[in-house]
Amino acid sequence: MQRRIGVYPGTFDPITNGHADIIRRALHVVDHLVLGVARNDAKGPLFSTDERVEIVRDEMQYLENGGAERIEVRAFDTLLMKFAESVGASIIIRGLRAVSDFEYEFKLAHMNAHLAPEIDVVCLMTSSKHSFVSSSLIREVASLGGNLEGLVPDHVLKALQKRFARP
Repeated sequence: MQRRIGVYPGTFDPITNGHADIIRRALHVVDHLVLGVARNDAKGPLFSTDERVEIVRDEMQYLENGGAERIEVRAFDTLLMKFAESVGASIIIRGLRAVSDFEYEFKLAHMNAHLAPEIDVVCLMTSSKHSFVSSSLIREVASLGGNLEGLVPDHVLKALQKRFARP
């Protein structure tokens, strides 16, 4: 039987507990999961691509039940479907937080199907306790010194505090 490989793409700037929830649940759908850290300088990321890859790798070591051995973290700067093909993926994992995400993801799924019809898109609903969390909101709250406990992993919280340390 062929191994089912999935790609969960994102900028992960920074990775949140919502992302980690989707990752854990995606491991029920695929045998091997590639976390594709998008190199998207146009978005003006807070952390460099290399920093984001390292932060995501750090978070994955804490997954229970052998999940970490089934995950690979890679940066990419191509079309998502080209990246997915390059790693042998048959599934793209996407997270949906709210109804407003659906329209965007629906259009994206159709374009991706046009580009690579052999790769399916699977959307997982974010847990309700993480549905309001986005990386951009996390960055904004962090920049203003707000409390992010419980919204991001502890090592991410420390990285954010260090990045926004006030003299």
